[in-house]
Amino acid sequence: MEKIFNRLEEIYPELVDFRRDLHMHPELSHEEVETPKKIAAYLRELGLEVRTEVGGRGVLGFLKGGKPGKTIALRADFDALPIQDEKEVAYKSKVPGVTHACGHDLHTSALLGVAKVLSERKEEVPGTVVFLHQFAEEVTPGGAEYMIKDGCLDGVDVIYGAHVMSLQPYGKFSVIEGYASSAQDDFYITIHGKGGHGASPHETIDALVTGSQLVVNLQQIVSRRVDPLKAAAITVGSFQSGSTTNVIPDTAFIKGTVRTYDEDVRVMIEQKLEQIVKSTCEAADATYELKYVKDCPSIYNDPAETKRVEKVAGYVVGEENIIPGKPMNGSEDYAYYQQEIPGAYFIIGGGNEELKATYPHHHPKFDVDERAMIDIGKMFIGIIFEQSDKK
Repeated sequence: MEKIFNRLEEIYPELVDFRRDLHMHPELSHEEVETPKKIAAYLRELGLEVRTEVGGRGVLGFLKGGKPGKTIALRADFDALPIQDEKEVAYKSKVPGVTHACGHDLHTSALLGVAKVLSERKEEVPGTVVFLHQFAEEVTPGGAEYMIKDGCLDGVDVIYGAHVMSLQPYGKFSVIEGYASSAQDDFYITIHGKGGHGASPHETIDALVTGSQLVVNLQQIVSRRVDPLKAAAITVGSFQSGSTTNVIPDTAFIKGTVRTYDEDVRVMIEQKLEQIVKSTCEAADATYELKYVKDCPSIYNDPAETKRVEKVAGYVVGEENIIPGKPMNGSEDYAYYQQEIPGAYFIIGGGNEELKATYPHHHPKFDVDERAMIDIGKMFIGIIFEQSDKK
């Protein structure tokens, strides 16, 4: 394994070049055309079996090792965000209004590095490795569901994923057993009332006041319905109604998001939210339309696989660099894979003040220490060999 690690470090400049090319030519979710072509071409040059257009734009590479073992999938995402790149670097995005502000370009390049070094020593590799390159992680619906429906996990025993974090220092590692990210659901509410003159509110059904009351009522779900030992958040992010001073509006539009970890809490909130919308509108003689969109579930890290990953991290980054993990408030559609098979999703630090890589994800100046690619690569390689032919 040390020889493979050394080889990964040797090809680091090549991985940097690939990452920077992706960074300069980002593509939005569900609009990825050139990126999957580049990934597929790289994998084919390694002599691997490649499957393209998986679920739409996904790419799979298959490496059959020379020793017995499990079939392991390693996942990386490759879509960018609709954000203007404000960094002053040589590899700044050349696409106006689009940039890799979340690290997906680095994830992709790291996984390609793993594919290269393992393909050079495939006789020593246990089992089969599936290099799973996913499109459209940043939107709903995301690429994971489409790829699963198209068979990307067929025959796979276990899956692993990694995410670089700019707010976690380079060289640090973290993982959490159990729920590791929040589930995301979104709601869209339209309230229909009866508009009229601002001087005659008794002749109207005020959609704005009804909507205001609804926003307040929704806060009772988390404070009075959710077990205090469990986490949840309901956020109203948009409230639009009316346009002038002396007119009572006949409609109000409310948008928001729900974040949970436990599935029972997730189900309960959906039920209670609709109940409160219904009762609040009925009390005001208003009608409503509710669209509740269930997005990503929570990532659930299998306990045994989490321990396996922690063991490898002790070897890769050192026990002293393993820091306590905590659940992410954000969602990640990698969770769909772990609803199908066991696995673990871990965090690799990429923050570096000297490189000005300290901005949060989805920020116009987001960047990370590119050496995080080596840490991700070594983790994936270590996991594969630690699995060996064990059950």
